[in-house]
Amino acid sequence: MKSDTFYMSMLFDYYGDLLTDKQKELFDLYYNEDLSLAEIAEHAGISRQGVRDAIVRSETVLRETEDRLGLVKKYGSYETKLEQIRQAAAYIAQVNAGLRNFEIAKNVDLILKLTEDMQ
Repeated sequence: MKSDTFYMSMLFDYYGDLLTDKQKELFDLYYNEDLSLAEIAEHAGISRQGVRDAIVRSETVLRETEDRLGLVKKYGSYETKLEQIRQAAAYIAQVNAGLRNFEIAKNVDLILKLTEDMQ
């Protein structure tokens, strides 16, 4: 179940409010606190199977929501594109070092500042 912990944590960050308070608590203990099903069951006062069922239901809600909305996927593509923009701006700045064009330098600085603000 924990093979995609990072992905599930991202889904939880985006869509966790769609879960019940109990689902949030169990999901957080399992994925973020790294407790075992038995430890969570003891903490919550329910069976290990009950914990597993709640976590599986939570995962299903989060995955189905991502399938419909795709916010996590979009965020990942934005990060990649921002990095490409930063690299292109750095290259332009490097080329402009020989030209010393003030307008180019000013715009490169603006691009780099904006990409920094977007992170």
